[in-house]
Amino acid sequence: MKTVFLCGGRGKRMFPIAEDKFLLDFLGKPLLQHQIEIACQAGLSHFVIIGNPDNIEKIKQVTKKIAEIKVDFAVQKESLGIADALKSAEPFLREQILVINPNDVFSSSAYSKIIAESKKTTASYILGYEVQKYFPGGYLQVNSKNELLHIVEKPNPGEEPSNLVNILIHCHNNPQELLRHIEAVQTTRDDVYECALDNMVKAGHRIKVVLYNDFWAPIKYPWHIFRVMEYFLDNAQPYIASSARISEKATVEGKVILSDNARVLENAVIRGPVYIGANSVIGNNALVRGYSHIGANSVIGYSTEVKHSYIGDNCWFHSNYVGDSIVDDDCSLGAGTVLANFRLDEGNIQIKVGNNLVDSGYDKLGAIVGRGCRIGVNASLMPGVRVGPDSFVGPQVCLRDDLEANKMALFAPQYHVDDNKTRLDKGKRRKLLRKLEEQT
Repeated sequence: MKTVFLCGGRGKRMFPIAEDKFLLDFLGKPLLQHQIEIACQAGLSHFVIIGNPDNIEKIKQVTKKIAEIKVDFAVQKESLGIADALKSAEPFLREQILVINPNDVFSSSAYSKIIAESKKTTASYILGYEVQKYFPGGYLQVNSKNELLHIVEKPNPGEEPSNLVNILIHCHNNPQELLRHIEAVQTTRDDVYECALDNMVKAGHRIKVVLYNDFWAPIKYPWHIFRVMEYFLDNAQPYIASSARISEKATVEGKVILSDNARVLENAVIRGPVYIGANSVIGNNALVRGYSHIGANSVIGYSTEVKHSYIGDNCWFHSNYVGDSIVDDDCSLGAGTVLANFRLDEGNIQIKVGNNLVDSGYDKLGAIVGRGCRIGVNASLMPGVRVGPDSFVGPQVCLRDDLEANKMALFAPQYHVDDNKTRLDKGKRRKLLRKLEEQT
C-alpha cells in the first residue's frame, strides 16, 4: 500500500501566514515530518508526495531526515485540486493507495482503522467524522450499511445531509478505476474528485464510510494552528536538553521542553505545557505559560509575558504582552508593545476572510503577524488583527484593522516644535536638594 500526500495546494485562507501549512514547525519538526512518522507507526513505509514547483525541494529536504522509508515525488504544476494532483502522480498509482491531506492532523488510529477495513473487501473506503456543529467541509450521505450515497460539498448551515464530515483519508484498492472516473467528470467547480466518487457509486462501485472519533484537527485558518500546537504538546514528554541552561533563580514548572542551548535567565518563569526551541532565550522576569510554543533562535526579552501563543524562529521581544497570538518568523516587537486578546464586550473574535466574517470560535484571540514584521514601541494590536508579511507598525499606533503585506502604519504626530522661551529657577532645585539633605 502506498500513502499519497497531497502537498501541491496553496492555502488561500491562511493570511498572513505564507508558509505551506504542512511545513509549519511543531516541536522542532515540520508538520509533514510528523505526518510521515504517524503513518509509519501504522506500518506504512512507501509514500508518494505530490508537491508544486515552489515547495518540492523543501519537501525532499524533509523526507531526507526520515530513515527506512521509500518516497516517490510528483509535481502538480498548478493548484487545480485533488483530482489534478492524482493525475500528476498517475505513474506511481498502480496499486492500493491511501490518499491523505497532510494539513489535517489525526492520530495513527485513523490509519489503523481504514487499513483494517480495506482488507475485508475490494471496495473503496473513506473516513467519516461525526461533528456536533457546522463545519465548512464535505458532508457524507450514507445508507444503513454506511455505504456512500453522495458527497455534498460545503452545504449551507442547516442543509447538511448528515453530521458526517468527510476526512481526506481515503483508501482505493483500484486507483486506475478512480482515475478513469476522474477523466470522465464534467464540472466547472473545484470538485472533480468528489464528483468522481459520486459517479463511481452510481456505476455500482461500493465506497464504505469508516467512522472515526479520535483526534482530528484540520488547519484551514491561522487560528487552527492552536489546536495542533496543543495536540503535540499534550502528546510530548517533558525534556530538558543537556546543553540547556536554567538559572537557579528561574522557575520551570509542568510539562516543559527546552531544546538544545536554550537559556532561562534569572527570575524567568515557565509554566507548561511549553516548548522552547533551540538557542532561544527566556529573559529576566519573563513569563511563558499556558500552551506556548517558542521557535528557535528567539528572545523572549525582559519582563515579557507570552500566553498560549505560537511564536516562530528568530523573533525578538522586549517588555511585551503577547496573548493568544501567532507570530511568524523574523519578527521584532518594540518595548511596550501589546498584542491584545480580549474584546471589551467579551464576545468571540470574528475575522474577515474574503467578503465574509468568520467566527474564530475563540473569545480570546490576539494578533496574527506575518513573517518579517517590525512593531514599534508602545504599539497596540487589537484582538484578531492581522499584519501582512514584511510590514511595519510604528510607535504608539493602535492598530484596529488588518494591514496588508509590505505596508507601514505610522502614527501622525499631534505635537509641534517651537522655540523654548521658558527660564527655569535654578534656586528651586537647590532648595529641594537642601530639604532632602535635611531629611537624611
